[in-house]
Amino acid sequence: MEQYLKATKMLDYEHSSIQKLISDKGWKSLPEFERIKAIYDYIRDDILFGYNVDDSVPASKVLKDGYGQCNTKGTLFMALLRACGTPCRVHGFTIDKILQKGAMTGIVYRNAPRNIFHSWVEVYFEDAWFELEGFILDKSYLNKLQSINSTCEGPFCGYGVAVTDFKNPTIEFNRNNTYIQSEGINQDFGVYDSPDDLLKEHGQELRPLKAFAYRNLGRHLMNKNVNKIRNWKQ
Repeated sequence: MEQYLKATKMLDYEHSSIQKLISDKGWKSLPEFERIKAIYDYIRDDILFGYNVDDSVPASKVLKDGYGQCNTKGTLFMALLRACGTPCRVHGFTIDKILQKGAMTGIVYRNAPRNIFHSWVEVYFEDAWFELEGFILDKSYLNKLQSINSTCEGPFCGYGVAVTDFKNPTIEFNRNNTYIQSEGINQDFGVYDSPDDLLKEHGQELRPLKAFAYRNLGRHLMNKNVNKIRNWKQ
């Protein structure tokens, strides 16, 4: 399990901000299940759903931003788990961009690649690997999305969601796998020791101009759309 506990350039859990967070939360003093659940809930709800500058930002930068998406929230989640002694790895995929429709709109959606890089975190606990993806959307965002689409029964795809049961997605960790975008997966890259290793082989390939446009315009429009939903009032 040693390779699943190492710090890396992206999993920079020795950074002072990460160590302070762990100390302030008292996570190391908790029994392992309570510790994993507490870190999971923190990543899901305290780190808001949003789009960072790119997928390769280190955990300390995600913490500073206070928001992230599947890949970047996963990076911070892994860093916190490893810092507290819980082995974890990353599983890479692509998802169909239709999953992001609504968060992505207009020219941003039209110019986005069809296959979008995606990942979830796998945590080793009680002699089993648990697939954890349900931390991507904070409850405040998801609850508002459910309210806006209150007549939806069964499957839902869009706005960062791809599930078979929109009203009752499996997002609570209680010794189980959790999912929120898994129904949109269209390619499986397998498991890697760290996000650094995964990104060396895969990751989102954008032409320089499109990458520049995403960093400086696209992601800000996407974050605006997400915040509009999170702040929606009936």
